[in-house]
Amino acid sequence: MDKRHNTHIIKYIRTERHRHSLFVSFWTMLISLILSSCSVSYKFNGASIDYSKTKTIQIADFPIRSSYVWGPMASIFNNQLKDVYANNTRLILVKRNGDMKIEGEITQYNQRNKAVSSEGYSAQTELSMTVNVRFTNNANHSEDFERQFSAQASYETTQSLNSVQEELVTQMVKEITDQIFNATVANW
Repeated sequence: MDKRHNTHIIKYIRTERHRHSLFVSFWTMLISLILSSCSVSYKFNGASIDYSKTKTIQIADFPIRSSYVWGPMASIFNNQLKDVYANNTRLILVKRNGDMKIEGEITQYNQRNKAVSSEGYSAQTELSMTVNVRFTNNANHSEDFERQFSAQASYETTQSLNSVQEELVTQMVKEITDQIFNATVANW
């Protein structure tokens, strides 16, 4: 009886050790998965700014220099450009003498036929926007540049431009301001 009882106890201990080992392995794997998924889902804006040297940014309002103009476009662009730096950096926005300076103008805002239907009519129209940017980094002038940034958005010709213009301009402005942000402070 003792030998049989001891055999059951040994089997029980082995089973419990195995369960414990599986339990520890499961939790270790789960914690590793959670930690790795957190690092993957963490939003990294890519800003690489030496805040000991660079504390302020001056962003001038960009005027519209395009022959085709939609009135609200300049304010949408100027607000979004300032917001992207305010939300993704610790730089302080100043009116003059910034450690970094961004200025320029909206040089093009166009629409063109993008696709033609089988009947020979325009089926899709593309809006495009181009912005000329002059960037000055007073802490490191080797990073200074003047460059153009562009974005496009399309809409079905069955829709009127008035009905989609605000949405499409906002979409293009977001794309262009992200490009400017990446070119000026992301360094990738």
